[in-house]
Amino acid sequence: MNQTPGQLNDQPALFIGIDWADQKHDCHVIDRHGKGFHREIAHSPESIDTWVAEMLKLAGGQPIAIMLEQSRGALVYALMFRKNVQLYPVNPKQLARYRESYPGGGKDDPTDAKYLARMLCERITTLTAWQPDDEDTRLLANLSQQRRKIVDGQTKLRQQLISLLKSYFPLVLELFGKDHQLPLLLSMLGRWTDPRKLRRADRRLIRRVLRDHSTGSEEQQDEIMARIRSAQLLCDDEALITPSAMAAKLLASQIQQSQKTIRDFEAKIAEVMKQHPDAHLFTSLRGAGKALAPRLLCAFGSQRDRWEDADSLASFSGIAPVTKKSGKLCHVHRRYACPKYLRQTFHEFADSARMYCPWSKARYRMLRDRGMKHHAALRKIARSWIRILFRVWQTRIPFDCDRYIAKLQQRCPEITQYLIEGN
Repeated sequence: MNQTPGQLNDQPALFIGIDWADQKHDCHVIDRHGKGFHREIAHSPESIDTWVAEMLKLAGGQPIAIMLEQSRGALVYALMFRKNVQLYPVNPKQLARYRESYPGGGKDDPTDAKYLARMLCERITTLTAWQPDDEDTRLLANLSQQRRKIVDGQTKLRQQLISLLKSYFPLVLELFGKDHQLPLLLSMLGRWTDPRKLRRADRRLIRRVLRDHSTGSEEQQDEIMARIRSAQLLCDDEALITPSAMAAKLLASQIQQSQKTIRDFEAKIAEVMKQHPDAHLFTSLRGAGKALAPRLLCAFGSQRDRWEDADSLASFSGIAPVTKKSGKLCHVHRRYACPKYLRQTFHEFADSARMYCPWSKARYRMLRDRGMKHHAALRKIARSWIRILFRVWQTRIPFDCDRYIAKLQQRCPEITQYLIEGN
């Protein structure tokens, strides 16, 4: 097909693949005639600016297209918002599959950059350039992702602390080891990480800590005191207790600091959500809550033309399964090449919604009765939610649960019984 001069100018003049590294980036450049060359870029703002200016000059005022891995956020941030620069983030597993299509199977940074450039050049007509969301949405997305990382880090710290206490101080886990008692456990460890010192501690001081956390009646506090005084030590080895107590004190303080930081993040997320124009579409969902509503909002973003339809988002997020057919054989499995945090967002929301949303609860029970496993049922429900929320997001009309249930009963009368049983 012949292209007009205007259409030709809209096409990228250079196809660039970049393999990211800490100290330097390997890039491979292919022009419209298929000729390529390799460059190295130092990881510094000045080097990246100079390189981009050089590429734009080489392109003669036409756009340049750059493909890089989705996980390389620092490089994406350095290249976004630049005129005539089109970014195409790709899942690392897609690059790995593309690499396997070439003989040899070798892997190094310059070769990966070449494969990225080739894949971009070959598939440019089927790809859509990445467009950043508006500032509020990007802020909300980064706040939510960082909050989740801190929560995951706190979980690891708690597991380390519990494992450590089991090895030398099981009494505090016996008395204060339940999830809702975590603040009390941390307060106790802030004062007494050595079991020998706790057993000799002033009764009034222990009772004050218990009262500060509203722990039991006076009679129950007496029982705790008696248990502390009569408990037998797991061991009395100074070589074990001293370093373990020091490590426990550090872990307890780290968990407390993480909790404070998480509260700060949640306050900032709530503040940004209040001013976001799409917030009401997601905060009204049953089961979304303060943590999942912002994540769902950011999953869709602010670019209404980013997704062709709901199935495109379901496939990209990894919720939609992959079907492989060959002759009479047909195999369906879950999708692995996808952004894990995005898939996790929809999966966790489906799990939460089945406890608070009537149709989700009924659908889950129906799928389980049909023999579907827990996570497979959640992915099925999550895919339905993506279709619903895609419509909500496009029309900006909040989800009406009762109206949806009425239509669902018409399409699937079998679910009526599960709705009745769920009430």
